Amino acid sequence: MRASVTAAAALALSGLASAANITEWKSRSIYQVMIDRFALTDGSTTEECVVHQFCGGTWKGLMNKLDYIQDMGFTAIQISPVVKNIEEHTSVGDAYHGYWSQDNYALNEHFGTEQDFEDLVAEVHKRDMLLMLDVVVNNMAQAFDNVVPPKLDYSKFNPFNDEKYFHPYCNVTDWEDPENYQNCWFYPYGVALADLNTESDAVSDELNSWVKGLVANYSIDGIRIDAAKHVNDEFLPKFVEASGVFALGEVLTGLTQDMCRYQTLGLLPGMPNYLEYYPLLEAFNGGTFENVTRIRDEAATGCNDTLALGSFIENHDMPRFASRTEDLALAKNAMTYILLTDGIPTVYQGQEQHFKGNSTPFNREPLWSSGYNKSAPLYVLTSTLNKLRNNAIKLSSEYISTPAETLHTDVNHLCLRKGPDGTQIVFCVTNKSSSGDSYEMTVGGFQPNQNVVEVLSCKTSTANGVGTLTMYMGKGEPKVYVPAAALKDTGICGTTTADGPVSGAAAVRGTGRALLAALVVGWGIMALA
Repeated sequence: MRASVTAAAALALSGLASAANITEWKSRSIYQVMIDRFALTDGSTTEECVVHQFCGGTWKGLMNKLDYIQDMGFTAIQISPVVKNIEEHTSVGDAYHGYWSQDNYALNEHFGTEQDFEDLVAEVHKRDMLLMLDVVVNNMAQAFDNVVPPKLDYSKFNPFNDEKYFHPYCNVTDWEDPENYQNCWFYPYGVALADLNTESDAVSDELNSWVKGLVANYSIDGIRIDAAKHVNDEFLPKFVEASGVFALGEVLTGLTQDMCRYQTLGLLPGMPNYLEYYPLLEAFNGGTFENVTRIRDEAATGCNDTLALGSFIENHDMPRFASRTEDLALAKNAMTYILLTDGIPTVYQGQEQHFKGNSTPFNREPLWSSGYNKSAPLYVLTSTLNKLRNNAIKLSSEYISTPAETLHTDVNHLCLRKGPDGTQIVFCVTNKSSSGDSYEMTVGGFQPNQNVVEVLSCKTSTANGVGTLTMYMGKGEPKVYVPAAALKDTGICGTTTADGPVSGAAAVRGTGRALLAALVVGWGIMALA
């Protein structure tokens, strides 16, 4: 096993970075960046991009465009891996994404110099933002001629320069069998992803030492562990402990028992929330929100801490939301849900510009093609909701420490309340789309006679004597309410108008709990008469 002498010495002598703890991360919202596709060094927006090749994004380009991210209200950034990757052009494209590691002790020169990376981290911290770094521990990569078994030159890997550090070749064929998907190799086409034997003390000790040095040397605040499901259980908690920072581990499953075990067994502190991802997609594409509520309830019971999960509707591995439906109202509802629900909101670059790329690599469009449009509807929505969430957390830490309460769910609606009385956020999402009808609903979650503002339209309403409110629904738009007093000095809805009925709206539909409360009060008045 070998490493760059200079790099290894520097890492060994570095002290562990001051780490943001899990509570701090729960208070943040994350913007996910793929470096090669975010910004060019000179900030230009006309450069063409062949999506399976390097397109030229850099760390310096990201640093120069941090205003674009911060103006959306994001308080943390997740970036793609930074280590040296393979250089060959393969039958499945270039290593522009950073996940085909060859040398863990060298930075990827395609993205800039070490000074560029250090400058980026310093600027992120100067803005009181946190930096999460994607790391690969499941495998190393080498160009592959598609003849199996792969004939690799293990001496090219640093530090794992011998075949003994890897599992013997076999192709993953059973994604439900841990023996198969933890010990065999991914995708034997174009690139051979040699599967590291993390059960070996030599391999696990080296990876632990490497991540400790990486975090310390570059002052990293958190890590995302790629393909965490595909390494052995015993490796993960030791790796997270060695890093000294909060970790989100990728566990790609829609089954509650499969994901929650990573928390209940103490393997990972947090994971991207794939449990909700699948029913959310279904709900916004002809399904029902009742399945979302069912999964929420299962996760609340099965996991240790759903508040440490990363809520998302897009990432670099999955087709864009708009590839399934281009309806902007549905995209607004999806964005509203992930930004305001339990957990750590995570938005993938381009989601705010309504990008619609399908499967990889088409879901990795260069962001500069949007011109970094800050007037785009989803950009404006994201900015408003992040600002609202950040203010709610500032007013009360209960926002990130207490799960949301479900107020109502049916096929077409999901209404939640999050936060304590006086600073609570009540929001309702719908899957009715931009062609949805106009109608009225009632929702609870307020204090009696409380003055509230619907922040997406800046319209004011007053709850009734039992804390219910009439919502005027239409065109499939989400609704987000907050007590008027909680908006003081936020700059949100500086000018408001009174809310009221929509012409031609359908009869009032009561949300279950709110309608029942109103009926109970009515019965009480009748009994006293």
